[in-house]
Amino acid sequence: MNPEEQLIKTFYTNFQQYNWRGMVECYADNIFFMDPVFANLEGEQVRAMWEMLLGRARGLTLSYNNIISDGGYGECNWVAVYTFPATGRKVANKGKARFTIDDGKIYEHYDEFNFWKWSGQALGIPGWLFGWTPVLHNSVQRKARANLEKFIKNRPPSSI
Repeated sequence: MNPEEQLIKTFYTNFQQYNWRGMVECYADNIFFMDPVFANLEGEQVRAMWEMLLGRARGLTLSYNNIISDGGYGECNWVAVYTFPATGRKVANKGKARFTIDDGKIYEHYDEFNFWKWSGQALGIPGWLFGWTPVLHNSVQRKARANLEKFIKNRPPSSI
């Protein structure tokens, strides 16, 4: 296993252990993150997102496999199974992560997953019926970002 693959393994091992601090140690200071729920986040927003998500996680199990890397790029597949806090519904989300890595740190992290399938599991009937629409997608993104901004505003300054 090369150092880039080891970095990805370290990131996901910390994720499995609810260790957001260990996860963000794998990131460069100016990390860029993107996924279908939070859209684009940078730096402190990314670190706070993991702190918020893992601090609120209930029954989370995470598995990952197929770690590969080549010339500063890496990727892996993952499955996160958890209870979505807003609805209490069980979610089994399958995705793919892609990374840009330099000097032993992750600079870019892109998570891809099927938003329609995720929204159907997380939101139930409304997600299945409207998860494919930009209206629901944008609404979920706005709510996720508002929750993150509220979390950042209210958390103790010493948490990072």
